[in-house]
Amino acid sequence: MDTAILVLFTLLLFFIFLYSLVQLQLLFNYRKSRKKHKTPENFDFSDPSRVPFVTIQLPLYNEKPVVERLLKNIAEIDYPPERLEIQVLDDSTDDSLKLTAGLVAEIENRGIDIIHLCRSNREGFKAGALKEGLKSAKGEFIAIFDSDFLPKQDWLRKTIQWFQDEKIGVVQTRWGHLNRNYSLLTKLQAFLLDFHFILEQTGRNSGKHFINFNGTAGIWRKTCILDAGNWTGDTLTEDLDLSYRAQLKGWKFKYLEEVETPAELPITISAARSQQFRWNKGAAENFQKNYRKLLFDNRFSVSTKIHSFFHLLNSSLFLLVLLLSVLSVPVLFITTGAEYEFFTGIMLFFSISTVIFFLSYWVTFAKINGSSFRSFLEFSLLFFTFFSIAMGFSVHNSGAVLEGHFGRRSEFIRTPKFNLSEKERFLKKEPSKITFQLLLEFSLMLLFAFAIFSAFTLENYRLLLFHLMLFFGFSYVVLTSLNIAFWRLDRFSKPVRSGGK
Repeated sequence: MDTAILVLFTLLLFFIFLYSLVQLQLLFNYRKSRKKHKTPENFDFSDPSRVPFVTIQLPLYNEKPVVERLLKNIAEIDYPPERLEIQVLDDSTDDSLKLTAGLVAEIENRGIDIIHLCRSNREGFKAGALKEGLKSAKGEFIAIFDSDFLPKQDWLRKTIQWFQDEKIGVVQTRWGHLNRNYSLLTKLQAFLLDFHFILEQTGRNSGKHFINFNGTAGIWRKTCILDAGNWTGDTLTEDLDLSYRAQLKGWKFKYLEEVETPAELPITISAARSQQFRWNKGAAENFQKNYRKLLFDNRFSVSTKIHSFFHLLNSSLFLLVLLLSVLSVPVLFITTGAEYEFFTGIMLFFSISTVIFFLSYWVTFAKINGSSFRSFLEFSLLFFTFFSIAMGFSVHNSGAVLEGHFGRRSEFIRTPKFNLSEKERFLKKEPSKITFQLLLEFSLMLLFAFAIFSAFTLENYRLLLFHLMLFFGFSYVVLTSLNIAFWRLDRFSKPVRSGGK
């Protein structure tokens, strides 16, 4: 039994090591892409008849706190008005319907082509709303923005020009964060998303691998959507699904790191859990739905297939981390003794994975925050805090992954928005719910506290840092789920330079 546990533990470490090597190649791709600065020729906007017709789709569902901000922002987009249409795809069931209707009427009175489309049901959820709007869309290009996104006035002018390459089906822009410094939770979400949008998206795109439309802040060629089979709601990440189907059809995607589209991050633990559940389950669903098609398609390189394998299984790492975490406790006891000194070498070798992740995240953090010594200290603290709390979410996210792989269907649950500035506080306390999952997370918190104590009694410190991070992560998840105040990093904040430069 001891040997079986050690072998399984080592295999899990090896898989995470392989994943880190893939991230390392993305880092190399990203660094090489910095030396290339290709820009397309601009459209001649002085002749509106030659400017592509664009439809902006705004899918809504009970978005009262942000709908006014959204519509006023979109109405200011700088683009020839005779070549622009705005579709407000409103599936709302609350009193925001009346507010939205009034705002649409005001904008329409200004001579802007805008329409308020309401369905009688939420069939297909967001994918269903986008598909319904596509039926009447006038544009040959479809820009999509979720309700909390605020594109800058020149957003369309910067993105539409890339479609002069007729093989490009999608242009995706980088997400920014309106409330990055609101709390520890928003800081950590921004930390993760910056890594995805700076290093991963750029690294995959420059390496000619599959990337994904991120559900918002991007623009599609309408013929690409239709050629790929249109929007479908059979996964929780309809954006990732259509992205893979389009690229399997041979369409090219263009990612623009330099074009930032700011949005709001979830500010409550329940909102973050809901969003994480949808993203992680949806990725697993898409692995089951689309990866086999890519694997046996000879048009694509082995490298692209490897990157897509780890891309679609990204969320499944939470399951591996959870297994690794639980196994680490018996491993602590098994490896106590002189005969297991070799295990120290194994742990040191696989610590290379941590070094790779550290370097990769530092590159993205420095891109936005600068590379000063103060920034490095802030980054180091955030890095270990982020991975600790990510491990604390492993029970929740593993459940999502398992549901995705085994085909259990669930409803698309929107992420609530609050439209609060970084100086405002969310005063309404969420009701604490004692669930089986929370009890399991509490039990793991106690387990890793026991592991920390045991490390000192056994004088075996190989896994001490790992168990400290696990204890911290599960403590954070449990305490915030119970509405108990937790330590915040606000005092380490410093202003973020505009434009992500």
